Amino acid sequence: MSQTQQITNVLIVGATGSVGRLTVQAARRNGLHPRALVRDVQRATLLLPGVEVVPGDLENPTSLRRAVEGADAIVLTHGSGGDPRPDARAHIDYGGVRNILQSLGSARPRVALMTSIYATRTDVPGANPWKRRSERLLRVSGLPYTIVRPGWFDHAGPTQRRLVLEQGGTLDGGIAREQIAEALIRSLLTDSALGKTFELIATEGSQQSNWSELFGRLKADEGNSLDGALDPNDLPVGSEPADLRQDLDAVRSRLREAR
Repeated sequence: MSQTQQITNVLIVGATGSVGRLTVQAARRNGLHPRALVRDVQRATLLLPGVEVVPGDLENPTSLRRAVEGADAIVLTHGSGGDPRPDARAHIDYGGVRNILQSLGSARPRVALMTSIYATRTDVPGANPWKRRSERLLRVSGLPYTIVRPGWFDHAGPTQRRLVLEQGGTLDGGIAREQIAEALIRSLLTDSALGKTFELIATEGSQQSNWSELFGRLKADEGNSLDGALDPNDLPVGSEPADLRQDLDAVRSRLREAR
């Protein structure tokens, strides 16, 4: 992938969530202008004073078009946690990414997607394939991207600040939410993060400051692959439901049209 483009305006999806709010702060700290995509503008204005707020619903693609206009980058921190619907992961974790991508038209923003350290795990109770499916949509979109799979939120002590970035789906552990937010924003600003997918936790020690080196140690995703570098080959697209295969084709078609 080519080098990172100039980034100023960043759309934060899931901006009123626990990681989203910290991502807004991290964007500001790194000299960026954050815009918050929210369903409840009044609530968001109270939670994010001084931040540009734009209404939109991840389940309504039409409502997203104004939000994505002019965005140099998009950070996706949304999740279905707390939604009682049995199919919430399909509608939010996966469907939200699909709808954002479909709303872009010919725009090519840089994208940072937060999924889960268990995105490729089938041996963990409660793990599900919807976040992995959302990753696949982003990879086939042709957009410049980084996919961050954080460990357990805040399951790290105050002296556990040393970041561990690995691939292959076997890593486990916790990390502070503000570290996740910083990693998402730094991935937008660092050339060596382009086209990479990785798990992220924190262990004992001080946090590193050289982000280029941290990202640079990772293997890039293969250009024509649906999955991340070193991901297990245990979710063949041919066995996926027809509507999910159609979503992949639709995102690929958008890429061809954008060219």
